[in-house]
Amino acid sequence: MAAAGDGPWLDDAAGRLVRPFTVSNGRTRPTVALDLMSQVMATGATPLGYLGPEHAQALERCSVPVAVAEVAAHLKLPVAVTKVLLADLVDCGALTTKPPVFHHNPTDRALLEAVLDGLRRQL
Repeated sequence: MAAAGDGPWLDDAAGRLVRPFTVSNGRTRPTVALDLMSQVMATGATPLGYLGPEHAQALERCSVPVAVAEVAAHLKLPVAVTKVLLADLVDCGALTTKPPVFHHNPTDRALLEAVLDGLRRQL
């Protein structure tokens, strides 16, 4: 059954009734280089042209700097689809992006081993 206010596009048992690739019009590659930790933020500019409801939801989420992965989780969409949506918003000037800032070496062996150990404990 659809939850109140969700409309016909969600079903508790089946989940999202619209396939993710339809949200991005079948596109799988963003026009802007984004990774999971890239920060995106709304510029305040009004996007021109039609944007889908997912674009509007993403734009609302980006009122403060937020990581691409966090936007994807909030929208409950695959990261690849979210990157395409966010790239659309960057292309129309509604979002700005900056690469992640690492205060340490992201390929540090000790850090990677700590992450691996944490993942093993979860399993």
